[in-house]
Amino acid sequence: MDATYVMVVRHGETEWNTEGRRQGHLDSTLTAKGRAQAEALAQRFSPESCSAIYSSDLGRAFETARIIAEKTGHEVVPDERLRERNLGIFQGLDGEEIRARYPREYEEHRNGGADHAVPEGESFREQTRRNMVCLEELAKRHAGEVIMVVTHGGVLSALFRHTLDISLDAPRRFSFKNASVNTFKFQDGVWGLETWGDITHLQRVGALDLSYF
Repeated sequence: MDATYVMVVRHGETEWNTEGRRQGHLDSTLTAKGRAQAEALAQRFSPESCSAIYSSDLGRAFETARIIAEKTGHEVVPDERLRERNLGIFQGLDGEEIRARYPREYEEHRNGGADHAVPEGESFREQTRRNMVCLEELAKRHAGEVIMVVTHGGVLSALFRHTLDISLDAPRRFSFKNASVNTFKFQDGVWGLETWGDITHLQRVGALDLSYF
């Protein structure tokens, strides 16, 4: 089967990103910086850059994808399987609020591993399974093409671990940056990593966060 190249883009910075609040399946709007990041992504791509744009149906990802698509002319196709992990009762709260309101659940979440689900939420393994089913389906649908998927940090983490065979229970020792471009190759049922954490486009609009380095 011909290879599919999947450019996985994390959404721009949101209000809750800056406040340290857990977003999950809830949402918050892009900040002014987040919109500038999305505009920088749009300037990077042309109509020929990819054959299709897919996105999580959550507002922060879909708005980022919409801004890109205004430049490239693609229709954005939303898919709820590309959502971030559902963090249940933690959603909308910052770390201090979680520890204060739900101390037992917080400790269980920290120590529970990939199969632990926050009350009213889902486990990391459940999220990963949902994400990977969708991503593989899209890669097979577009064999021999380049596509874009605009999504979330947790989805990037799931795909990165799956591709490099890193246990879902292993501590995360890598970062995923807002508005980064991360390119994966899918061929004959196997994922490969081409590029990770590319944010060179942000420098052009002054949206590069030097705290990353």
